[in-house]
Amino acid sequence: MGMIVSLQPLLQVENLITGYQTPITPPVSFNLYVGSILGLCGANGVGKSTVIRAIMGTARIFSGVIRKNAHIVHQAQHPVQLKQMPIRGDELLRLCGVKTDNLPQRLQILLPQRLDKLSGGQLQLLQIWACLGSGADIIILDEPTNNLDPESITIVHEGLQQLQPHQAALLVSHEATFIQQTCTRVQEITHV
Repeated sequence: MGMIVSLQPLLQVENLITGYQTPITPPVSFNLYVGSILGLCGANGVGKSTVIRAIMGTARIFSGVIRKNAHIVHQAQHPVQLKQMPIRGDELLRLCGVKTDNLPQRLQILLPQRLDKLSGGQLQLLQIWACLGSGADIIILDEPTNNLDPESITIVHEGLQQLQPHQAALLVSHEATFIQQTCTRVQEITHV
């Protein structure tokens, strides 16, 4: 990838126990550095997405610390699909500061289409690309391969391999092959 790894982490998670009314996760610790793509993996229900929600401020922290030293964008596991959204794909990318030249063909055909007319997979791919091209320091993708066909998964993989020198990514996915092929490091979360 040709990125320089910084000694100062963009994101530090130390002994995090998180959940909602009650704790869901065991203690989770990791650092995310510039140039890295960290994959969180583990069994269903262990709290991978809840860790992401804690980082984003929408899950309760029972103990531990989260230190964020960067601008973060987040693609949720279930993309928001607004009904009757009269905005086109090219307008979404422009609003996110994403350049639309040299896009993969699969994305180019989505540019003139209204977001509310896209399939779930098309919308998810476009929103992931908006995150990847946003210029944010940390890109968090929760189950990015959901609803995507193999060609779109390849586009996401290739987009992640082209992160800017100041960026890092944090992924949650049940697709072991995608995590192994895409991530520079994997952190397993196990049941208590």
